Amino acid sequence: MKIGIVGGTGNISQSIVRLLLEKGHEVVCFNRGESAALPEGARLITGDRHNRSVFERLMQAENFDAAIDMICFNAEDAASSVRAFRGVGWFVQTSTVCTYGIQYDYFPADERHPLRPITDYGRDKAAADDVYLEAYHREKFPAIILKPSTTYGPVQGMLRQVSWDFSWIDRIKKSKPILVCGDGNALHQHLHVDDAAQAFVGVIGKENTVGKTYNLVNRGYITWADYHRLAMKILDRECELVGVPFTDLKRLDVPDFDICEEIFAHHVYYSPEQLFRDITEFHHQISLESGMTQVIEHMEREGRIQDS
Repeated sequence: MKIGIVGGTGNISQSIVRLLLEKGHEVVCFNRGESAALPEGARLITGDRHNRSVFERLMQAENFDAAIDMICFNAEDAASSVRAFRGVGWFVQTSTVCTYGIQYDYFPADERHPLRPITDYGRDKAAADDVYLEAYHREKFPAIILKPSTTYGPVQGMLRQVSWDFSWIDRIKKSKPILVCGDGNALHQHLHVDDAAQAFVGVIGKENTVGKTYNLVNRGYITWADYHRLAMKILDRECELVGVPFTDLKRLDVPDFDICEEIFAHHVYYSPEQLFRDITEFHHQISLESGMTQVIEHMEREGRIQDS
């Protein structure tokens, strides 16, 4: 197939591009050409999607069999992609579990759960998803919505619970105490980017995936306390986990605390059963231990772990 990707150089999309090429597809990426280089075999069309008319004309001229939008963040982006990719057989929107918010009626939350986004990011992604699903019901636009949770890899690095910060890895290496929110027992799901790529590629080419929404997570979960302990095991160090109440962390104005406030302080546990049922080749192949080991080693090579 000839597959177009809006983006192609980000956290998940690098793995998607590599996997598509391995499977023999023709891959064409559209982005501003300002980030990482594409792998050999992928073609780049340089441009800005916000120049709507040019973007839509260039994408229509390619006559793609399928397309994946990695950087659609609002309803306006979505409406433009509907115009740009009219005529494709499959169209995959990269959404987010942030569309569910943090107030849950049941666990694990499946795709039928009410949406209660609490951030502009979540609300805008939900609005974009609505545009695609409306286009599917109105004109059979072949939309497929994938909702990743925390999808980690060499591009993103290994996050901690309380902030956007990598010095926590250095703290473990020096056996310094690590902060967690509350008792650190909030549930979370982590998926390696190479596993996520299997789902993005797997939904393409199947008639039963069109018009559906899928939670893109694994079946397991881990507490943040155990996540940090796993990093200790990998680094062969032990350190104290210091629990600080959420209200105190917020009051103390911890730098980059928003990721904890909006997501990581809360139980988030989603059901992937619809994805496993429809995409039989999707498997959770990379354990958190092996994936975390790989990513930390990559971060060390690149000098991305700050001195604590």
